[in-house]
Amino acid sequence: MLTIRLLGPPAILRDGRPVRSPRGRKAWAVLSYVLLAQRPPSRRHLAELLFSDADDPLGALRWTLAELRRAFGLPDVLTGDPIVRTLGDEVVVDVGLLTGEHADTTPLLHVGGELLEGMDLASNLEFESWLLVERHRVSAMIEAQLRQAAVALLATGRAGDAIAYASRAVARNPLEEGNHELLVRSLAMTGDRTAALRQIAVCEDILRRDLGIAASAALRDAATAGSDSPMVPALSGRAAAASQLEAGRAAIVAGAVDAGLQCLRRAVAEAGRCRDAPLRGRALAALGGALVHAARGRDEEGAVLLHEAIQLATQTGDRATAVTAHRELGFVEVQAGRRKTGDTWLVKAQALAETDEEFAAVLGVRGMNASDSGDYPVAFEHLAESVDRAGRCADHRQQAWSLSILARAHLLRAERSQAAAALARSLELVHAQRWMAFLPWPQTLRAELDLHAGDIDAAADGLEQAWVLACQLNDPCWEGMAARGLGLLNAGRGDHVAATKWLGEAAFRSNRVPDRYQWVHAFVLDAVISTALDHDDPDRARPLVASLASLAARCDMGELVVRAHVHRSRLGDQTALASARLLGAHIDNPALTQLLSDRCS
Repeated sequence: MLTIRLLGPPAILRDGRPVRSPRGRKAWAVLSYVLLAQRPPSRRHLAELLFSDADDPLGALRWTLAELRRAFGLPDVLTGDPIVRTLGDEVVVDVGLLTGEHADTTPLLHVGGELLEGMDLASNLEFESWLLVERHRVSAMIEAQLRQAAVALLATGRAGDAIAYASRAVARNPLEEGNHELLVRSLAMTGDRTAALRQIAVCEDILRRDLGIAASAALRDAATAGSDSPMVPALSGRAAAASQLEAGRAAIVAGAVDAGLQCLRRAVAEAGRCRDAPLRGRALAALGGALVHAARGRDEEGAVLLHEAIQLATQTGDRATAVTAHRELGFVEVQAGRRKTGDTWLVKAQALAETDEEFAAVLGVRGMNASDSGDYPVAFEHLAESVDRAGRCADHRQQAWSLSILARAHLLRAERSQAAAALARSLELVHAQRWMAFLPWPQTLRAELDLHAGDIDAAADGLEQAWVLACQLNDPCWEGMAARGLGLLNAGRGDHVAATKWLGEAAFRSNRVPDRYQWVHAFVLDAVISTALDHDDPDRARPLVASLASLAARCDMGELVVRAHVHRSRLGDQTALASARLLGAHIDNPALTQLLSDRCS
């Protein structure tokens, strides 16, 4: 068995023993690009990227590919044009272990170092830019897999085993409060309350020192609370559990979140006491979903409960509950920018789905995931089908939700007439359903269209209404989007002071909870940077560009990665524009293409 190690110092191992590495300092760069690029690269593109300084770039590439084949002892790999990236079943690439599902998660505990650690190709600045983005992305994939392993172990009662995975997630990204919460929850479930409280203190100090923010209540609650919390009073049998389940669902829909969560916790506890596994599975799925959608800062707890719901639904053959729980876990991952793990859950949900209602909900989230990553053709396909199926089964809230995500994709592509049509229908459905908890999102998107059309009064009315309602709902995503719009509105009016105030508010609001929607946070940062640069304020923009570039790379938001490089170009980085073109070559967005063209002219 041949193992290729790209994480940490690159190496080749045969049957666990190191063998001679390929000659040529760019061999590892060629291999990593072939294996990790969005599409199999053409020989000409790879030669121009890495060997443009050679007398014969294509010849230098041919020699390097041949050297890789000799080092592997595999004469038939890395051939063709574009270059075939498949290495065969007898070859294991460590990065490949992060993109699929594997029963044995133990190797995750031993993954160390960054992609191509120690490699420096300063003379190939476009490749260096690509490598930096990939390092962020791969690191985030490792973190996501560690989190998934920890949550799955917690859900099956193996909290002791979960500690190692949660600890590694914290070590990889100590600034992510959710990682600390998983570790606290794992420690608490083993009975080690002292260690759990110590970890809370560590997290609080890190967040205060490095980010200047306080930890959320969910972190401390993780040391004591669970689905079978002793705070939940005993009820009386299956009928009571079913009644509490329905009451909890109704309360959540009505916006009475605290009362709804209390009812759902009672339903979970009583269903467990009367040993009704199917009912407990449904209650766990409902409680997990409510924590994810209705209670801010509770995604980690919700994810553990959803894993438990899947376990019970699988045991009892409850397909519908399994679909719901898989979809909700996918939503958690998508919102957090963990694209691969999100799509894994959603593909499973879609495979189990049977009804139009189920398909519409799953495809809506898959469309959101594709749109966030900048894959518009896939996004449009999923969202169009979601809208169609939701209409067929009269699921008007789902139809409104998917239409709004569809409208956002058209808006980002500057297809404003199509965006307006989708938003008009979405808003019509939202008002008909009196779905006030969702209204600020399409309102804000509609106001952005008004801004583009020059209708300042309409934009101001929509944004002010959205802002007030978002604050009443205490929803950081809606607050961030509305504040961003008000910032752009004031920038358009020429009031730079008010614009800076509102955009600063947007950046704070969109980042104020641990389970933030990362796309909204990045979208807000992009607007803050653009406005600062438009007003010749590079000192404000420069640190935010670094934050946006890192966030967008970690969360696989390709279009925002490109925009971060465009901002770097505006700040005077002479190589950033070429890197932006390289990183944006696969993104099908006419507006982005025009932006890059305008910057080049």
